[in-house]
Amino acid sequence: MEDDADTLGDEKGPERTCIVTRQKGDPSGLIRFVVGPDSCVVPDIRAKLPGRGAWVLADAETVALAVKRKSFTRAFKQEMRFASPLVEQVDDLLQRDALQALAFANKAGQVVAGSMKVETALARNALAGLIHAADGSADGVRKIEAAARRAIGDRRDKMARVQIFVSSQLDLALGRSNVIHAGLLTGGVSDAFFTRAARLERFRGASPNGAAETSGNAALNET
Repeated sequence: MEDDADTLGDEKGPERTCIVTRQKGDPSGLIRFVVGPDSCVVPDIRAKLPGRGAWVLADAETVALAVKRKSFTRAFKQEMRFASPLVEQVDDLLQRDALQALAFANKAGQVVAGSMKVETALARNALAGLIHAADGSADGVRKIEAAARRAIGDRRDKMARVQIFVSSQLDLALGRSNVIHAGLLTGGVSDAFFTRAARLERFRGASPNGAAETSGNAALNET
């Protein structure tokens, strides 16, 4: 198989090739796309849809370049269409995927919400990470971080943190109202949420703060 921008990356080995940059990497760092109905490009964020896939680095800038440069048309060797702006479509899917994982963790009893409950869990050293609402107050975040410092000292730097969802999104995912601060107890379903949230942050160009990277593809496929 030729290694140029007009061909699809090899899906048989442990690495995938971005059709825009030609960089090779672990599938968790790229997004797979397939041909859908009416020759539309369909994001396959779980990499489970049937058919041959084209892979693009999992960041908004590279996905936008793939559209601008007609990389999908060349990769699939046919004229491709877009049902909606592709960057927005991928962002929405990644966001829903992360919030779905949070809802799953909540159903599993792995979420504590509210400043007092979060501080109590921190004191027990029971949390895998913290969530702060993006529209919450900076003072509230400082208080939680101070509690983490008192409870676990420098180990708090390795704790995952997510601050990309507004309170109304957290309310919906957790089935309660006015969620500003929450914590996830240590466990696999919590790791799955933090992995997906980190993926969304990277797509938007942010650097996840201590997000759970070690879970990898296993966490992505867990829920």
